[in-house]
Amino acid sequence: MRSRRRFLSTSVAGAAGLALPAVASPALIKPPRVREGDLVGLLAPGGAMEDAQIERAVRNIESIGLRVKLGDNVRLRRGNYAGTPAQQVADLHAMFLDREVRAIWSGRGGSGAALLLPLLDYGLIRRNAKVLVGFSDTTALHLALQRYAGLVTFHGPSGISTFSPYSVEQLRRALMDASAPRVITGAAENEALAATRPQFMPKLIRGGMAVGPLVGGNLATLVSLVGTPYAARLRGAIVFLEDVAEPPYRVNRMLTQLAQSGSLNGVAGVMLGVFTRTDLPAGEATLTLEETLIDRLEPLGVPVRYGFSFGHVAHHFTIPVGVRARMDADAGTLTLLEGGVA
Repeated sequence: MRSRRRFLSTSVAGAAGLALPAVASPALIKPPRVREGDLVGLLAPGGAMEDAQIERAVRNIESIGLRVKLGDNVRLRRGNYAGTPAQQVADLHAMFLDREVRAIWSGRGGSGAALLLPLLDYGLIRRNAKVLVGFSDTTALHLALQRYAGLVTFHGPSGISTFSPYSVEQLRRALMDASAPRVITGAAENEALAATRPQFMPKLIRGGMAVGPLVGGNLATLVSLVGTPYAARLRGAIVFLEDVAEPPYRVNRMLTQLAQSGSLNGVAGVMLGVFTRTDLPAGEATLTLEETLIDRLEPLGVPVRYGFSFGHVAHHFTIPVGVRARMDADAGTLTLLEGGVA
């Protein structure tokens, strides 16, 4: 009986957290730009972090001239998560409320960020707008904060990612510079890798120019939100997608779900990053990733290109989620038509 009461209490608490703002998709707001010497809050909203990973993330963020404050619960571990969703949300809210903290960084990806979404105070976050950086599972936060807080967030390297010179330059320009328009070209290092690693080879699926707000992130995370109140609104958007360790048949399944759910109706274009570790065991029959992308995305009739420099790769440009941009599928460039920070 005690276990049943505890279950019912948890269920009621979860249901209470499902209240959403009365106005979905409020007007877009841009967080204040980050400056050298600013204090950054480091959190683990997805997977749990080992001490070595926390130390790596701190070194990475300090290497670009910023200071780091750890979330109170960042060292917690509950299974593969950094504490309970309530503890993770408490850290996130505390960082938004802390006036000394100027930006918030996701230490790593993993899983579990979607569990936080019903518990977030979107009004609090909007009233205390700050830069939020991360990718992979952090996609869930990007999409929810865009939809319910109207906040521009940044799909960029996690704390434990490789901070290559290209990634650092792109980070600094995205977080510290509001000037626009700005043309983003691919990393020369990724172009060089294409000679020996086919997943880095750019592929034009359908040419042309697309203009619209940038919306997207990790494909598996984005697809997992279809049918929920936090699903991405993609109509009119340049949809950017990336993933790791997903073979072509699973990419096919996910893109099919997006298409059959109507999520891709009316998109302006599709910008695909580098999909890594996509191989199946030798001898197992499969479509190639290129064949899969052509089958699922070419019929949309909009510009589509694979191989932009973002994803689970070392050389990664930072994408301000929600800002207007222009993608040239033929040239393989992205032009930000507005800055992501104020």
